[in-house]
Amino acid sequence: MKPIYLDYSATTPVKQEVLDAMIPYFTEKFGNPSSLYGIGFASKDAIELARSQVAALIGAEDREIYFTSGGTEADNWAVIGAARSRKNKGNHIITTKIEHHALLHTCKALEKEGFVVTYLDVDDNGIVDPAQVKNAITDQTILISVMFANNEIGTLQPIAEIGAIAKENGILFHSDGVQALGNVDIDVRSAGVDMMSMSAHKIYGPKGIGALYIRKGVVIENILFGGGQENKRRAGTENLTGIVGFGKAAELAGKNLNDHIKQVRDLRNYFLEQIRSRIDDISVNGDLEKRLPGNLNLIFNYVEGEALLLHLDIRGICASTGSACSSASFSPSHVLSAMGLPLEKVYSSLRFTVGDFTTKEDLDLVVASLVEIVSKLRELSPFDKDHRMQSTQVLR
Repeated sequence: MKPIYLDYSATTPVKQEVLDAMIPYFTEKFGNPSSLYGIGFASKDAIELARSQVAALIGAEDREIYFTSGGTEADNWAVIGAARSRKNKGNHIITTKIEHHALLHTCKALEKEGFVVTYLDVDDNGIVDPAQVKNAITDQTILISVMFANNEIGTLQPIAEIGAIAKENGILFHSDGVQALGNVDIDVRSAGVDMMSMSAHKIYGPKGIGALYIRKGVVIENILFGGGQENKRRAGTENLTGIVGFGKAAELAGKNLNDHIKQVRDLRNYFLEQIRSRIDDISVNGDLEKRLPGNLNLIFNYVEGEALLLHLDIRGICASTGSACSSASFSPSHVLSAMGLPLEKVYSSLRFTVGDFTTKEDLDLVVASLVEIVSKLRELSPFDKDHRMQSTQVLR
């Protein structure tokens, strides 16, 4: 049986058009973009075309796009580079408790350098209040970083409102746009974003390539040294094939954006309706309206999420208990915990994300499997619906 993949927030398959665009740059057009001869110049031209393709997807200028090894490096560069370049103006950073670990761990590292970080709470839908951001600002605040869309629950943050607050106070504003890219319409100008992190493998491009948008006029310190690549801002021989693939994936994402959003939203909603009609005691984590179109994060009460995930995997169904980057950890989701969910609900949560290759037939098969697995696991659960230990059950 072919696996049913419902974890598009973790990564996406590379589309055939993207692979076709990349292949010549492995074997025929392989020149180093810094070389001063024909195939080197051709490689440089390919990079600049990709830069324009990525820029067009977010409403930026070509020269505002800097290629990185992925979203994690982009997050690190944005936050570390901005903090260090502005340390003579202040030492305070504002972010939220539900950011990706690429951002949170970077902030923790900066605290060891003497920077002070405020980690804002979110509401029970996982959304930060712009008023909280405004109230957290001090005369030492140099950077605000709030993700565009959450990777676990898919909720969209009020980016434009936060961007306006940052601009009013002369503070740099960074947003992790890894999950939002290709899933919502993004215009960095109207959003008031000064820097935004991106990653190709979330939009049907290759792994190992990302980008950081840096608004024209914004200067941040480099974190990689050694060469003059990326306009002397990010050293290292360019990942030519990855960049070409990212560009093509961005081009396709822009052309198909509206159709993609409608398709995956309709599938997501159909999936939720089918689950609700056949399984009781479930609830949705996060806001269903202010949400990525393909994301569905559910609580299956009285069922342990890890057990449910393993049973789905046995049937060839791929889902997730949270972020792919922390899926090997048994610690509770920091996102769901920040939303105020009790531990038993955190551990009963599962994330499903649909994408361009998902079909209704796939979802019907998953629902049928969920009905059987959830029923079986609830029979084995040592708790009743009031979370009281049942005397007839023994937990081994």
